[in-house]
Amino acid sequence: MTDAEIEAKLAGMGLALPEAAAPVAAYVPVVIAGGLAHVSGQLPFVQGQLVTGRLGEDVSLEAGFEAAQACGLMILAQLKAALGSLSRIERIVKLGAFVRSAADFTDQSKVANGASELMAHVFGEAGKHARSAVGVPVLPLGAAVEIDAIVAIRTD
Repeated sequence: MTDAEIEAKLAGMGLALPEAAAPVAAYVPVVIAGGLAHVSGQLPFVQGQLVTGRLGEDVSLEAGFEAAQACGLMILAQLKAALGSLSRIERIVKLGAFVRSAADFTDQSKVANGASELMAHVFGEAGKHARSAVGVPVLPLGAAVEIDAIVAIRTD
């Protein structure tokens, strides 16, 4: 699948790839090893603003879903920056979703679906992946969601 085809699929969802965000601490956004791209946790920026807050308190399930989708877009942006082209993506292997949640909030998996459904829509079967979705008390910069990824890439 070409970058143009991927961007057309995103446009059909009313979405576009953002610019890859610079790291905010001592890490690199993507490490490539053994045919896998390991993408550091990405935070949700919607309309240029970091989505902050806690699911089950001051962030709705819908806003959490959108935040997870924004994390998924940033994962793709980081991959494009690291790989030169999203056409090198062979399969989304795993997503790890961290959801800043109130103690009684139990819909982390529904929040994480924002990123999971994005990957499946863009890459079809190759976008379906293993996943964890966990609730946490706090995330960097007060973010509502953070998602990391492991992606199989073509090395030829």
